[in-house]
Amino acid sequence: MRAMILAAGRGERLRPLTDTCPKPLIEVGGKPLIVWHIENLRRAGIEELVINTAWLDHVIHDALGDGSDLGVRIVYSDEGEALETAGGMLKALPLLGDEPFLLISGDIWCDLDLSALASMTLDKEAHLVLVENPAHHPEGDFAIEEGYLRRLGEPTYTYSGIGVFAPSLLDGVTPGKHRLAPILRDKADAGEVTAEVFRGLWTDVGTVDRLQVLQDSLFESSSRT
Repeated sequence: MRAMILAAGRGERLRPLTDTCPKPLIEVGGKPLIVWHIENLRRAGIEELVINTAWLDHVIHDALGDGSDLGVRIVYSDEGEALETAGGMLKALPLLGDEPFLLISGDIWCDLDLSALASMTLDKEAHLVLVENPAHHPEGDFAIEEGYLRRLGEPTYTYSGIGVFAPSLLDGVTPGKHRLAPILRDKADAGEVTAEVFRGLWTDVGTVDRLQVLQDSLFESSSRT
């Protein structure tokens, strides 16, 4: 299985840090967010990666190169202007191939073992990893019913930014800027998305305050070991 890491966003809420540093390259616990993902993917047996870029794309290229220093092979899907998640996925499909791929947002931190996702046989169009609703998103995104994603129901959960996707999920989507959420809601209604809940450590590193909380948490963990 190949993987795609989303790294094209501007990171407005993390300014001024992201004025000169792409959000996925912000360091937490002594290494860039995106390197945590690359190392996690490699441990799960995924070595062929596609990274989409837009804002400060050259900085990401220079930092990661072809991935050989990290034990992986990286190719880039350069967007120029960020295409949102679904638009970026569609543009990258020629690099990802015809088989299901693992998708992970470059601006989260998570200690999920990706091995099960990396080896799963996808019999629907997508499988999402959901998490407990964080304080900044109490309403959540989706519910789960007997392992299937539902747009309505109780309790609700938040999409973690991690999932496995079949290229067919994007059938009928035209090139350009497209969000993923509306597509997932429609596919959920059609019974084409399965889901699971991860209850380990997960953070959406979307603001300076949340970044600092994560930094403090990782420092405390390293101090105890």
